[in-house]
Amino acid sequence: MVLNPTLVDPTWYIAAFAGGAFGAAIGALPAFIFTGFMVIAGEAAGAIGLDGAGEGASLTASGFTGYLGFGPVFGPHISFAAGAAAAAYAAKQGYIDDGKNILWAAGTQKTDVLLVGGIFGILGMVGTGLGRTVGIPTDNIALMVFVSALIHRVAFGYSIIGEVTGDGLFDVGPWERDEDEAPGIWLPWQYKWSGVTFIGIIGGILGAAAYQGTGSPLIGFGISAASLVFLQAGVDNIPVTHHITLPGAVGALGASAAGYSPAVVLIVGALFGAFGALMGEICNRVFYMHGKTHVDPPAFGIFMSGLLSAVLTAAGVLGDTFWGGLGGLGL
Repeated sequence: MVLNPTLVDPTWYIAAFAGGAFGAAIGALPAFIFTGFMVIAGEAAGAIGLDGAGEGASLTASGFTGYLGFGPVFGPHISFAAGAAAAAYAAKQGYIDDGKNILWAAGTQKTDVLLVGGIFGILGMVGTGLGRTVGIPTDNIALMVFVSALIHRVAFGYSIIGEVTGDGLFDVGPWERDEDEAPGIWLPWQYKWSGVTFIGIIGGILGAAAYQGTGSPLIGFGISAASLVFLQAGVDNIPVTHHITLPGAVGALGASAAGYSPAVVLIVGALFGAFGALMGEICNRVFYMHGKTHVDPPAFGIFMSGLLSAVLTAAGVLGDTFWGGLGGLGL
């Protein structure tokens, strides 16, 4: 077994520390929004051929998408996960009231918070590198975002699940009735099963269509991630869809490789989008809702979709796995 190159390169440890600290400084969600912009830039650069612009060219798809978007600068396993851990730590220290607040930015006044961010940035890089080393057949970045949140809960003395109220893990009744000590759901406008399923179908089709139209399996994800700038700005009812459009592209890539017709490819994308959306909602109700820190439902939806892709590819239903061809981007 050969270690992933990032695990033996000291520059990645230094950069990941800085990326994690910066994610804490500007906040988890703002950092992730920049992930989206970098992916859009990288995929656009690839579309116009900047990867072949000649020796010394700096505007390359691999540089924007792989290093900035999914590497130590704005890789979600580094900057977003570190921002979430920083908020959890800050709440435990009494600096803020809500450990789930991924919109919160630590700024520059609390160097201990930034240090926590830096440590979790390194943790995210190492965990993802180990996942790729052993060959976990899914998006190891998304997997590490999820695992990192469980780690920060244990590290800072929080319950992994939290206090379950109502009639069990999935019961949102106490929140809907605004009861005292009711759990806080992830998105008040995106939790009912019917709506979650429908936005999953819609977003899955769009992710698949974006892949069909551009050849990029990541452009839909980038657009979805960048759209969260409106959520950060406080616009009401903005849906979160990167765990929908990316699985849609996952399904589309595998279905295209299997030789299905373009219409069937879109249908497969819709099914994968619905699956990613529903997995996100399951994570909301099991891990996010009852706890006091942010465990990311989209990350759960994405890595579960990756596992589904691997299973269906092994079974011969799909013709290829999405993640196998993206190792160079660190996924």
